[in-house]
Amino acid sequence: MSDPTETNGTAGAEAAVGAGGAGGAGGRHVRVVLVDDHRMFRTGVQAEIGRTEETGVEVVGEAADVDQAVDVITTARPEVVLLDVHLPGGGGVEVLRRCAALMADSERPVRFLALSVSDAAEDVIGVIRGGARGYVTKTITGSDLIDSIFRVQEGDAVFSPRLAGFVLDAFASTDAPPVDEDLDRLTQREREVLRLIARGYAYKEIAKQLFISVKTVESHVSAVLRKLQLSNRHELTRWATARRLV
Repeated sequence: MSDPTETNGTAGAEAAVGAGGAGGAGGRHVRVVLVDDHRMFRTGVQAEIGRTEETGVEVVGEAADVDQAVDVITTARPEVVLLDVHLPGGGGVEVLRRCAALMADSERPVRFLALSVSDAAEDVIGVIRGGARGYVTKTITGSDLIDSIFRVQEGDAVFSPRLAGFVLDAFASTDAPPVDEDLDRLTQREREVLRLIARGYAYKEIAKQLFISVKTVESHVSAVLRKLQLSNRHELTRWATARRLV
């Protein structure tokens, strides 16, 4: 379930500042902060990648919303941040905006790798425009995630295969993407629910995937239908398909 107040805390991050030493993975070592509003997901990622002696990855802090993320990142100064796109307080793009100076530091740059359940083009393009070095989905394996973290640490750009095309298409065009006023009325969470509904997921399946209750899913669907002036999920599916959101 979502837990926007849970974090390792800046105290833990302070203790990690300056922590060094070679880890596993052939002597490679990288300091990482996890930013995701789902505590269970953060726990799972920590268990998968945070065995420093084996993986070389040292998790030095966690955060569950935008304000916590900025505080922990500023204090811990990790080399890589695993950043969820949809966060309470403004989303991953807001974290990137507020950490712009850290990304621009030529001596100790903080680099961001988006790690999200979303594979929507606008989410990918938004965080890349914001300064993230890559974007992978939560279907990635632990070993591939570790490899992606080290590649981002070294300055490479990393994308899940399907997502690279979005970025190439977006930056190959000199025209700004059109503004969709209807879509802009929706919150990030409502967009997530919209896409899953349009893909044919049942309410219970959406609730499980997004770590929310069925009643919350129903509330989001009602809000989406009201904002878009649609009557039912069939109209919603046609609306999303026409905009290539599915």
